[in-house]
Amino acid sequence: MMLYRKIPKINNELSILGFGCMRLPLLKGGILDEKRAIAQIRHAIDNGVNYIDTAWPYHGGKSEPLVGKALEDGYREKTYIATKLPSWMVKNREHMDFFLEEQLRLLRTEQIDFYLIHNLAGPMWKSLKEMGVLDFMDNARQTGKIKYAGFSFHGRVDDFKTIVDEYSWEFCQIQYNFLDEFHQAGREGLEYAAEKKLGVIIMEPLRGGNLGMLEPPPEVDKIWKKAAQQRTPVEWALRWVWNHPQVSVVLSGMNEEAHIEENLNIAGNVLPNSLTQEELDLVKQVANTYKRL
Repeated sequence: MMLYRKIPKINNELSILGFGCMRLPLLKGGILDEKRAIAQIRHAIDNGVNYIDTAWPYHGGKSEPLVGKALEDGYREKTYIATKLPSWMVKNREHMDFFLEEQLRLLRTEQIDFYLIHNLAGPMWKSLKEMGVLDFMDNARQTGKIKYAGFSFHGRVDDFKTIVDEYSWEFCQIQYNFLDEFHQAGREGLEYAAEKKLGVIIMEPLRGGNLGMLEPPPEVDKIWKKAAQQRTPVEWALRWVWNHPQVSVVLSGMNEEAHIEENLNIAGNVLPNSLTQEELDLVKQVANTYKRL
């Protein structure tokens, strides 16, 4: 059974596992395998996932329309869609409206539940403000085209705090895993956002899959095998992120059926603050070993 958490400013319960649509299955030649991807997304929803994350540039612009197709036949009513304004492509205030209208069309919906300003850092935020992004977000919320406002972030923690403080966001999205505890927004940003009552969506919990290798380096494998409770590297990495009570949703770019099943199983029994101190120390040993290697 999927577990759920609430975002402080939002009443809705979100599945702790979100389906990231940036790394969907491909056919030969790098073509998106639409039939398989749709089946995977629907299977995840059937098993409790209710947060589907996409963006304008994913799969060369093919991800949003695929998500729109996947959420037909009654699936839209079971899910929350998250997509993003491609901030680096925006030229002016009108351009923001253009992207949003196109995304509504591609996603076959009248409202985007979770709308993010994509890939913010300090200079980009300053530029977007000068172009009127605050007015854009206000207007999009007032007209009902988006429900909740957020941003994704890959910059310095001081810029992250500034952005958190300069708009009435409901949520944010940051990269966070046991190697990136003090990188970018990091733990400091996670705790700061939570103090400000923002929901926190986590991306890259496995560092692009690298922390979930079935055969990790021998030195890392030796540490994992010391654990009283044996787990796969994927489970250790995901559990470490979900152990933080400030985390709302963890995104996984799932594209193999076996990976989806494993993630669903893990997401059915992970509670905040459930790792023991010994287990946390073990993860820290693994992190230090990876950094040394």
